[in-house]
Amino acid sequence: YFGRFYGRIAEKPGDHEPSTLQAIKENAKGLAGISGERIWVELKKILLGNHVNHLVRLMYELDIAQYIGLPLDGSLEEFDRVTKNIQNLCPKPMTVLTSLFKVKDDVTNLDLRLKISKEEKNLGLFLVKHRQELTKAVGPEPLRPYQDFIMDSREANTNSKICELLKYQGEEHLLREMQQWTVPSFPVSGHDLRKMGVSSGKEIGTALQQLRDEWKKSGYHMDKEELLSCLKKL
Repeated sequence: YFGRFYGRIAEKPGDHEPSTLQAIKENAKGLAGISGERIWVELKKILLGNHVNHLVRLMYELDIAQYIGLPLDGSLEEFDRVTKNIQNLCPKPMTVLTSLFKVKDDVTNLDLRLKISKEEKNLGLFLVKHRQELTKAVGPEPLRPYQDFIMDSREANTNSKICELLKYQGEEHLLREMQQWTVPSFPVSGHDLRKMGVSSGKEIGTALQQLRDEWKKSGYHMDKEELLSCLKKL
């Protein structure tokens, strides 16, 4: 049924028979019986298609949204804004969809209905949490807040989440820069500190953290020699 809705509506957006729309609206409840996995497959196609804005608005007008896990009060204005900015940036479906969500519970409810993957759920939660406060810096290094976030993170796929955040924010140039950026390796090891006479594990831990902070302040540019000479001052 959902596939039929999609096929009929998606071919010619803006050119729908009122009777077709009325029939869809009357049968919207029928969607409640369709498996979440099947709906998610079709919904992802819509989210990456050309007429996403129009089709999602229709889902709200025809009372479909509530039966497929979308929030009753979806942020359609934010959705408009994000879908305009994101078109050529190859977003993941979840990145597009998250712009409808206002709070974390919206992601959780979507998952309960559609059984999305763990990665999709985590991406949605990440975007809802960080889309407002994790933004580009003013000045010569606009990418720094995102780079710092990645460097401070202990998770494996933070880089890819940050790229989705940049797409969400419509930051095309920063996205390209981020995709070319390689996460730098911290150049100092505990072994280097032992050679300099720092012996206790606790002191080594403290010294490494202080040097890491200095390295971060330098925009990750300081090399081993500079950092070790810095240690003498600390």
